[in-house]
Amino acid sequence: MSSNHASIHAVPTNIITGFLGVGKTSVILNLLRDKPEGERWAVLVNEFGEIGIDGSLLRGQSPDNRHVIIREVPGGCMCCAAGLPMQIALSQLLAEAKPDRLLIEPTGLGHPKEVLQVLLSGHYREVLSLQKTLTLVDARKLSDERYTQHDTFNQQISIADTIVGSKHDLYQSDDEERLIYYVKHQENSKANVVFSRHGELALSLFEGETTYTNQLTDHHHHGQSKPLVSELVLPESGFLKATNEGEGFQSVGWRFEPSKVFDQQKLTALLTGLSTERMKAVFITNMGIYGFNLTPDGLTVIELDECLESRIELISDTIDESFQAQLFACLAV
Repeated sequence: MSSNHASIHAVPTNIITGFLGVGKTSVILNLLRDKPEGERWAVLVNEFGEIGIDGSLLRGQSPDNRHVIIREVPGGCMCCAAGLPMQIALSQLLAEAKPDRLLIEPTGLGHPKEVLQVLLSGHYREVLSLQKTLTLVDARKLSDERYTQHDTFNQQISIADTIVGSKHDLYQSDDEERLIYYVKHQENSKANVVFSRHGELALSLFEGETTYTNQLTDHHHHGQSKPLVSELVLPESGFLKATNEGEGFQSVGWRFEPSKVFDQQKLTALLTGLSTERMKAVFITNMGIYGFNLTPDGLTVIELDECLESRIELISDTIDESFQAQLFACLAV
C-alpha cells in the first residue's frame, strides 16, 4: 500500500504482546531502525499506567521521526469501555499516518483476545490486514506462579502465531526447553517458538496472515471512559499524580512541568535502588534528557533526543508511599 493513497485499505498490522518487562518496546525500536526506507509506519502503544511513557521513549529514540507516527492509549487495557479509547486513537493514527505498516503494543496486563476482536470487527476489517501476532515470553519467569497462574499471561500465549523467547542471552541451559514444553501444553500448541537477544527479530517473522482469528470470545467491558491523565493541563503546583490498579497490580505515576529540572545523578541513584515490578520514565535533567527503564534485570538509562515534560510510572503489587518525597528530593536546586 502506498502512503500517497487518499484511502486507507488493508494496512499490514501486527500485535506485539507479552507480560510486564519482557522487552516489547525494544523489539519495536529495532523494527523501526530496520524498516524499509521511505515507508511510513504507525505505532499504537497501550500502557497500564495513567501517565503515558512509552510514546516519549519511542519518539526519543526513533531514527526516522518523519516516517514513524506514534500514539498512546494510557490507563489500562485499551479495548475496555466498549473499545472507545482504542478506536479513537487508532482512527486518528491511521488518518494522520496513512501507514504502510501498523504495530500495536497492548499493555502487558491487557486482554489480547479482545484487542483482536476490535481489530477484526466492522470498519477495521477493510482498513486493516491482521498479520502475525507475536508474544514475547521471558522463559526464566516460567517458575513464577505470578506469571503462569495469571490468565493474561496464558491468554497472550494462546493467541500468538509466534512465541518469542526474549532475553535469550540471560537464559540458563534448560530455559529454552522449558519454554517449548510450556507452549506445547497450552491452549495454542501450534505456535512457532523462536528466541531473541536484545529485542532483535527479523521482519519476515511478522509477515503473513494471523491464523488465530477463530479463537475470539465475546468482548468484555470493565471500567468507564474517562479523561486521559496524560493529556490533562497540569495544575498550578506543576505536577500531577495518578494511580491505577487491576489484574493484581497497581500503578502510580507523575507528570512534571518542563521547568522542573532534575539532578541526573540523584535521580539515577534513586531509580537504581527501586524495588518494583516495572518502572519507566523520561526526565529533563541538568545533564540532558534521559529515558529510564527498570526491570528485574536492572536499570537501563538512555539519552533521548527530546521530550516535552518529565514523566515516571511504577507498576508493582505494592507501592511505597514515600517515593514521591524521594522523587522531589531529586529536583535540581
